Amino acid sequence: MAIAYVWRGEFAAQELAALHAEAFGADGGGQTPDWWAKVNAHSLGWVVGRDGAALAGFVNVAWDGGEHAFILDTMVAAPYRRAGAGARLVARAAEATRAAGCRWLHVDFEPHLERFYLEACGFTPTPAGVISLLGLP
Repeated sequence: MAIAYVWRGEFAAQELAALHAEAFGADGGGQTPDWWAKVNAHSLGWVVGRDGAALAGFVNVAWDGGEHAFILDTMVAAPYRRAGAGARLVARAAEATRAAGCRWLHVDFEPHLERFYLEACGFTPTPAGVISLLGLP
């Protein structure tokens, strides 16, 4: 398995929707979002990991238009998990984000992903806060 990691690599909406459903367990209610339009409108960039033609992984990098960027939607297809593919996706994203002039790369994650982001990817824990907008009146 030789995965190529490409900054702003091409992908089809259907293949990314399938990877998203596999990674996060949601099928989008049967609708396929226009991922290409979404990332082009809102992201600094993204990394596509491919093993030949197969989509092996994806990570999105949103940003504030300045010095801060944010890792979102790190996804790795099942056959490539636990072999370093996710860490390589994030490393390639960090390289490209730095080259774009950002000084900070942020990520938030659920507790079960702490070892991945802190140990495998090299993030440093920081205090942060979040508000669930779903519970607001």
